[in-house]
Amino acid sequence: MMSFLQLHIDLTSLLWLLPVCFMFHDFEEILTVEAWGKKRGQSVTSSVSPALRKRIAPMMGVTTRNFAMDVLFVYILIVGVTFVAVFLEFYWPYLAVLAVFLLHVFTHLAQTIVLKLFTPGVVTAVLIAFPYSLYAFYRLLHDGVVSEADMGWSLLLMLILTPPLVWGLMKKRTRHKQSQE
Repeated sequence: MMSFLQLHIDLTSLLWLLPVCFMFHDFEEILTVEAWGKKRGQSVTSSVSPALRKRIAPMMGVTTRNFAMDVLFVYILIVGVTFVAVFLEFYWPYLAVLAVFLLHVFTHLAQTIVLKLFTPGVVTAVLIAFPYSLYAFYRLLHDGVVSEADMGWSLLLMLILTPPLVWGLMKKRTRHKQSQE
């Protein structure tokens, strides 16, 4: 199977598959998040601790439009780091984003397990994001495009940049929710 994939997917295609896989995954979320939040939001927020409730409440009322705007911001970032990887052969930002994409799978699985119900995005996280991410890491290492040191530096980059980006998106949602009330 691996040799078939290596034979039929060149490096450039492999790299550009990240924005494609991201959009397939996020289309699932975009199409389901508002209706899911309306249907399940109250039961989800009432089943968690007060501290967590304050953090997730703004997400339960997100509209399709607002969620799609968040996705657009992330998509532009993903296309940008893919462009840098493909045309400048600088892979650290790409690897950092790829690591976030892989770890994001586990947030979907955890949400589904903890809440004991289907959550938006879990299907494509498991069927698209997980296999693509693992294969991309394997392939980049196997083909010698990146080293283990590159992966380490990109993980450090991810740990530094992801919290402020997530905080900014969450803050934006909270502000938007408060302005609607």
